[in-house]
Amino acid sequence: MNLNILLNTIKVKKIIGNTDIDIKGLSYDSRTVSSDYIFFALNGTHTNGIEFANQAISKGAVCVISDTEIKDCKCTNILVDNVLEAMSKISAKFYDYPDKKLTVIGVTGTNGKTSITYMTESILKAFNIDIGVIGTISYRYADIVIDAPNTTPQSLDLYKMMAEMVDAKIKYLIMEVSSHSLVLGRVAGIEFDIAVFTNLTQDHLDFHKDMNNYFNAKKMLFYSLSTNLKNNKKFAIINTDDIYGKKLLEDTNIKADKVSYSTSSKNSSLFCLAKDILLKSDGSYFNLESSFGNAQVNVKQIGLHNIYNILAVICICVSIGIELTQVIDNLKNMLGAPGRLERIKSNKDFSVIVDYAHTDDALKNVLSAIKNLKPTKIITVFGCGGNRDKTKRPKMAKVACNMSDFVFITSDNPREENPVEITKDIEAGAKEINKKNYKVVIDRKEAIREAILSANKNDVVLIAGKGHENYQIIGRTKIHFDDRETAFEILNKN
Repeated sequence: MNLNILLNTIKVKKIIGNTDIDIKGLSYDSRTVSSDYIFFALNGTHTNGIEFANQAISKGAVCVISDTEIKDCKCTNILVDNVLEAMSKISAKFYDYPDKKLTVIGVTGTNGKTSITYMTESILKAFNIDIGVIGTISYRYADIVIDAPNTTPQSLDLYKMMAEMVDAKIKYLIMEVSSHSLVLGRVAGIEFDIAVFTNLTQDHLDFHKDMNNYFNAKKMLFYSLSTNLKNNKKFAIINTDDIYGKKLLEDTNIKADKVSYSTSSKNSSLFCLAKDILLKSDGSYFNLESSFGNAQVNVKQIGLHNIYNILAVICICVSIGIELTQVIDNLKNMLGAPGRLERIKSNKDFSVIVDYAHTDDALKNVLSAIKNLKPTKIITVFGCGGNRDKTKRPKMAKVACNMSDFVFITSDNPREENPVEITKDIEAGAKEINKKNYKVVIDRKEAIREAILSANKNDVVLIAGKGHENYQIIGRTKIHFDDRETAFEILNKN
């Protein structure tokens, strides 16, 4: 595709060099550049993309798009105010707007996104419907599985994957949409057909600074429904038991059919309401009253938070045209996400459960679900990530110490912070509520080992915070570490 055609989609500040060039590919990673590529010089946390421009040019880049001029550039240099925005618009044009050929479902919120995408995928597969999934654990489509470095990938990667989905005749895409991706423009220009709001609790305030900014980021997904170039029906699916969900429901700037889901009340003309909820150790039960019909629901997932996830899944499925009765029939065999309330296999007379919970609200939800198992004791292992929101650390300690019989405070992904200082921030929460039912063990493997060795018959050991992750980030280095592998190894050694 000619560079001039691509440049017509963006606002250009300055052009240095020839633009009558045929472009064969796009990249923001100099290691993946080939002949006749555009290289986008993105600024990262620790690096400036311009530093890699010469490497990209040596590998075949014929154009570099940057926000500052590259001295002695040996190819065309296009200057723009916002490289991320330019990359999104150029990618959309280069890959021929694949989002317009898909039904795109975006799921946002602090907790529940991964479970909802996995559950929706499971239901659609039961009907032999191919669906692409982009989220925290992996990107999956057309028999391709890519480990996810980010919950929501960069716009260039998104458009490339969507184009491959279209080529594979896939009609549906469900994706987790993080607040970072919305603010940083990773999903800018993508036309969503359905947007789902799960909840909003404290997280990522290191990035957003306060809850109002965090909420405003989430709202961007719902406002994007107003750009209706497909000229089809749009749906905003909202958990109205959440205070921020209620604000979304009342927001007149959202131009879509609003579908509320709740365990307490009907809040819109389109709704799903779970009544007579029964939470048991082997599953969950409730009566569904909805504008789509009524039904009795029986699922193997446990915990009230999963009732909300399942309500969201029901709303998604009926919004894309699946009959409610067919959805309900397939819920009982629905698969959940790995690393979410995942039991580790063993022959012990106690249970070990791994979960991704890494906020105080998520930890509360998981511990509440475990209490329904009626264990003799709950022993919790958790830590908090470095270079992330520090204010949630004491809050997580309060939840853990209040709802567990004993807690091992440990390291998570310390990144560039001292793990000892992180655990001190966590410990402050326990001290504030005068709790002494905890022990600080910095080494995560040792903390897991001590927790498991302290368990007795009918106890539950919860290892929280990392879930599906198979790594720890120490400094800037990522090392292999999997809570599930570690727990399995310890269980089967003793």
